[in-house]
Amino acid sequence: MNERENILREEIIKIGKRLDMRRLVVARSGNLSARIDENNILITATGSSLGDLKAEDIIQVDLTKDIDAVGKKLSTEFPLHSLIYKTLTPKTIIHCHPPLINGYFSVYSNLKVLTFESKLYLGDVPVVEQETPSITKPELVRDALKINNLAVIKNHGVVAIGENFTEGLYLVEALEEAVRVAGIARLFNKEILDDFDKQLKVNLSEEDIAFEMFSGEHIQKLVDLVNQDDFIAEKGKDSDLTLKLAIKLDGTNSVYKFNFEKGKIAKLEFDEDAPFVISAPQDVWELIFLGKLDPFVATTQGRMKLKGDLGKLSRWYVPFSRLFELFKQVKIK
Repeated sequence: MNERENILREEIIKIGKRLDMRRLVVARSGNLSARIDENNILITATGSSLGDLKAEDIIQVDLTKDIDAVGKKLSTEFPLHSLIYKTLTPKTIIHCHPPLINGYFSVYSNLKVLTFESKLYLGDVPVVEQETPSITKPELVRDALKINNLAVIKNHGVVAIGENFTEGLYLVEALEEAVRVAGIARLFNKEILDDFDKQLKVNLSEEDIAFEMFSGEHIQKLVDLVNQDDFIAEKGKDSDLTLKLAIKLDGTNSVYKFNFEKGKIAKLEFDEDAPFVISAPQDVWELIFLGKLDPFVATTQGRMKLKGDLGKLSRWYVPFSRLFELFKQVKIK
């Protein structure tokens, strides 16, 4: 047993206790896993209690050898863990059954986001329908995790992925708290209204023209929409939205720098000499331009890279949220 494997075993035991202390798991529910290397993982055994894990409750499995899983006390959710590690790039997976989250999503299909923190760190949390006590369609959960590092399995629980267990735990805790806030808000007002959300959902006329993503025509169309939008103009003026922000497609020379002046894009340039540069691979940008992934959430979850201070950029959260909403109004090929 190498040193990394020993460290990971200790981390699994520690995170299991933290989940139990926060009442995010009970009895023998939930399971944890961690990537040792490209081919091997550690995963908690079936029937183990995450709050009281022992060394023998953590099993090492070689994902490249089906025979290696035979005869081991693997969780019924092992196929889900295996698929995620084989097709995505996380280093840890948390699967647990938080009571408030389970209760909320048993009656609602979408999270009602009421705080800026929830919108920034959680975004639109995907919800996967599930018809059986164990996850029998792991590919649906895997696809949801391509959009967000956290996914809800309706009537079952949540799955969180990350570079480490702390990242996943924070996401689960943030969602549990967001659900608690929504529940408390309904005590004061059963019909929660959010004018900000309604403003973001203003429908703009759509054209049938589709553009190559990150082409000059695509970006210019976005600039035109931004400069024609009254909401961005108003909020940009109020918050003095004056800065240089560049977006970059990883692995290419495609870079566009927006020169904002009080909410208007006064000039479009083609370099990354800016205090804020947002970069991501093609598949992530595609999700963003399709409106399936919030750039703020993508940044906080590590799917996008930001050069610059996110805290300073958050000063213009409201106009930028509207700007990102406009992205999906322009069709891409």
